[in-house]
Amino acid sequence: MNSSTQLPIKATLQTVTIASRVERLPLCGFHRRFVSLISLGGWFDFYDIFMMAYIGAALQHSQFLTLQEFSHLIAAGFCGMFVGTIIFGMGSDYFGRRTSFVLMLLIYSVFTLLGAFAPNAWTLVLFRGLAGIGIGAELVVIDTYVSEMVPSRARGRYVAITQLVGFTAIPVVAFLARLMVSTRWLLEGWRWVMVIGAVGAIFAWYLRRRLPESPRWCESVGRREQAEFFMQAIEREVEMETQKVLPLPEPLSVRSVQHMPLRELWQPVYRGRTVMLMVFHMLQTIGLYGFANWAPTYLLKQGKSLGQSLEYGFLIALVSPIGPLLGVITAERLERKQALVVLSLLMALTGLGFPYASGAFAIVGIGASLTVFSYWFSAVLHAYQAELFPTRARATGVGFTYSWSRLSAVFSTLIIAYLLSKGVLAVFIFMAAAMIGVALVVGIFGPKTNAVALEEISV
Repeated sequence: MNSSTQLPIKATLQTVTIASRVERLPLCGFHRRFVSLISLGGWFDFYDIFMMAYIGAALQHSQFLTLQEFSHLIAAGFCGMFVGTIIFGMGSDYFGRRTSFVLMLLIYSVFTLLGAFAPNAWTLVLFRGLAGIGIGAELVVIDTYVSEMVPSRARGRYVAITQLVGFTAIPVVAFLARLMVSTRWLLEGWRWVMVIGAVGAIFAWYLRRRLPESPRWCESVGRREQAEFFMQAIEREVEMETQKVLPLPEPLSVRSVQHMPLRELWQPVYRGRTVMLMVFHMLQTIGLYGFANWAPTYLLKQGKSLGQSLEYGFLIALVSPIGPLLGVITAERLERKQALVVLSLLMALTGLGFPYASGAFAIVGIGASLTVFSYWFSAVLHAYQAELFPTRARATGVGFTYSWSRLSAVFSTLIIAYLLSKGVLAVFIFMAAAMIGVALVVGIFGPKTNAVALEEISV
């Protein structure tokens, strides 16, 4: 290893920060392997979040639960996610990104497996809520983890890649639901769909062994020897792979403290972005999950058969990876703030057309367009939110603000169930109004972040 990475630990820590050493790394196989491992865990997260949309129609059709109980099932999941986002969002700032990531994966896998054997609707609701605790902060920690491990010049692209991989789970779960819900082999088909999702636990300890802790996080909480250990291991791996001497890092300041308390989010420098993200998340989840978690149910409500609803849902789900793929392609080309504004307006406009679709082509075409815009929006927002807080409280800040999306989803789910009794159009007017609100909040109050080092954005 060259002199830039063989400096004595004390000298290294005093002259250059971990952040500056991460920023100078060339993009290579190390980053791709890291993001692949993270994305694998996130894949099961997406599978679980969207699973209920596709087996929910079958659960209602078989009278295992009513429409009202289905709304409680969705609400219970988001209620658990609200709790989990707060607990593990702050917990990962105390205990590390890697530990939190794997623990959450185990929690939701165990309770999803138990839910697969639920004897009645309310037991399923209970286990869904407990599984939600594990799901809650998974995406928050993934966003934070990747943002800290990847240089700023590619940060948005790599966060979008985790979204791209995750969203491939949606057509998979839609296909499995279409294939299995009407069959029975020892168990009802919908139970097998849940069992398949629970196998994420198999990968948990494998991921734990292969993932490095975030050196940025270690440095920010004063664990300097750990930070140096992980950073040097990464530098050795990058140098061996590229067969090139790493360039000298440019100075970047980082504040080293044990942790940043939640109350610091309300200091003047962070207060505006904290409030902006809280309102943003309370609104965006209405538009994003209002369609994703209910699409087959809307079709049932419009008079389609269970088979048609699942078939159309599967065809719409096939385009799910296109949204985050566009996020990958445009991540460093479009300003994330502006992209969020445009995409939220496109979601509102497209959604208003869905209730008027009657033929198969129109249903799938409009539903697919809304899906692409929604998941492109999701890819951008996950890169954006992780950039707005300092390393010492990134997961706390993102977790706290993101938790409001989960809380909003609890109540919006019940509102959607009520509005659905009035007609599908009423639901989509509600969602469109929320997304117009998103465009206004981000457009007026959101800061710009592209290609700026995390330490410079978050001050």
